[in-house]
Amino acid sequence: MTSLTSQATEIFYPSSDGKPLAESYVHLYAILATLEVLKQYLQGRQATVLADQFLYYAQGYPRLRVAPDVMVICDVAPGGRDNYKIWEEGQIPVVIFEITSPGTKEQDTGFKKTLYEQLGVQEYWLFDPKGEWIEEQLQGYRLRGEEYELITDSRSEPLQLRLQVEEQLIGFYREDTGEKLLLPEELKAALDEEKTARQQAEEKAILAQQQVEQLKERLRELGVDPDTI
Repeated sequence: MTSLTSQATEIFYPSSDGKPLAESYVHLYAILATLEVLKQYLQGRQATVLADQFLYYAQGYPRLRVAPDVMVICDVAPGGRDNYKIWEEGQIPVVIFEITSPGTKEQDTGFKKTLYEQLGVQEYWLFDPKGEWIEEQLQGYRLRGEEYELITDSRSEPLQLRLQVEEQLIGFYREDTGEKLLLPEELKAALDEEKTARQQAEEKAILAQQQVEQLKERLRELGVDPDTI
C-alpha cells in the first residue's frame, strides 16, 4: 500500500517541452560549439556541461524551471543528464551562457538574469551571434556579493578562460597558456596538419639516408672505404 501511494504521489519532472532548441541555425551552432569546446576543456574533471536541459531549482515544483542554452556545473559527476535538479546534485551552475536575440532579450535580461543572480550563478554571459541588440555581441555579468556586475575584462574567472568574439562564435583561450580551445573541426584540421608534417619529415629523413648510402656506394667504387673516413 505504501509503495502504491508513493508512486501515485511521485512528482514528474519533464525533460522536454517540445519547443525547438534554437530559433536559427546561427544560434544553434553557437550553442553546440560552446557546448563541445567546454566539454573538451573540462574532460577528466568533476564537472559537466549541459545544453538546453531543464534546470529545476525548487523541489516539489516542476513548473519552476529554466532551460539555459549552456551551463557549466562543477563538483558533480561528469556526463549528460536529461534534466538537472539542484537539490539532487547539490551544486548550482557556476557559469551560464544564453545565446540571445531580440526575441529573447527581455527574458534574458529580466527573468533569467534575476533568477541566476538569486541562485548564486557566479557568471552569466549573453552572446548575440548576429549582433542584433548587443553591439559588441558578448556581454557578461559576474556575481559580486549578491548582485551581478558587468564584466569588463572578457575573462571567465571560474573557468580560467579568456573569451573573444570570433564572427558568430565565442572563442575560448586558456589563461595559463594562451592556447585556443579548438572546435571539433578545428581540432581535426590541426591533427591532420600535424600528421602531414610528421609524414613529410619521415619522408625527408628516408631520402637523406638514401642519399648517404648512394654517396657511400660511390666512394666504394672509387676504392675508398666510407666507414674509415
